[in-house]
Amino acid sequence: MNLSRLAPAAFVALLLLTGCPEKKSTVETDTTPAEAALPKAPAFNADSAYAYTARQVAFGPRVPNTPAHVTTGDWIIRKFKEAGLTVKEQPFEAMAFDGKMLRSRNIVAQYQPQATRRIAVFTHWDTRPFADKDKQNKNAPLDGASDGASGVGIALEMARVLAAQPDSLAPGVGVDFILFDSEDYGYDSATQGEKKNLLAEQENRGESSWCLGSQYWAKHLLPANYKPSYGILLDMVGAKNARFSREELSRQQARDVVDKVWNTAAQLGFSDYFLFNDSGGITDDHVFTNQAGVRTIDIIDHLPVGDDYFPAYHHTTQDNMSVIDKRTLKAVGQTVLTTLYNE
Repeated sequence: MNLSRLAPAAFVALLLLTGCPEKKSTVETDTTPAEAALPKAPAFNADSAYAYTARQVAFGPRVPNTPAHVTTGDWIIRKFKEAGLTVKEQPFEAMAFDGKMLRSRNIVAQYQPQATRRIAVFTHWDTRPFADKDKQNKNAPLDGASDGASGVGIALEMARVLAAQPDSLAPGVGVDFILFDSEDYGYDSATQGEKKNLLAEQENRGESSWCLGSQYWAKHLLPANYKPSYGILLDMVGAKNARFSREELSRQQARDVVDKVWNTAAQLGFSDYFLFNDSGGITDDHVFTNQAGVRTIDIIDHLPVGDDYFPAYHHTTQDNMSVIDKRTLKAVGQTVLTTLYNE
């Protein structure tokens, strides 16, 4: 994700967002974590989530149209099926900003597909094809360990834990893990100004060169007529010292869900990660899931203070397994899992 990935002006106005994210978050002092007792949720295994993350990275950069991308997608589907989930694929083709046609597929894995009330857990599984923010290797491929693989690693571990529970200990909701493809093949004017964005006209109509998978899914819902209670987007959720503030569109579209997740994190002792700070809006997959009628919040790592929005590893070759921290995976995974059990 980067600062150029803000919603276009017309779409921003429609959603009542500001024109760019606040680089310095504001602290609200009137929000106190709820004191209600937490439900008994199973333990989230950070070692397992770390292994899932590392396995994706080991396949190589998960760039659409590459063998590593196909192999990784097949592996993700296999792991969900091994856990006993019902898996559906949504193949599609989308044009990238540089004119390339990207052979892509979204992946939907359903836990307790018979449950009427459902919660969506979103993330993306592809990798940005170039480290355009890297000062030395601007055109090099990158591992996308935090930006992509960590969200999938947490989703796979949550699926494994949920599927292992006896019926008497299952949560009261069904869970849909929806993994978007071709999310990170977007145009960044700050780092790619020498290139032409062939999707500029679409961006003026409220679309984006980013988040191609979620844009396709929003227009072709899978499952059909999908209406969960809400959704939680995981993006860049595995790095050491990660910080998650309450993003603007998340607050506007699903403030109750934001409060639920952040209060749960506080009660679990993860307030060092989930900050009671407000941050500006950013274009991410949740823009389009909200547009599709799914109230969605975004859990995304960014700097809470200072002039830079994203951590130093963002869209560089530094985004490898060396930045992944099991404590961050645990904080996010246990928080979201406990939130599901609180329904």
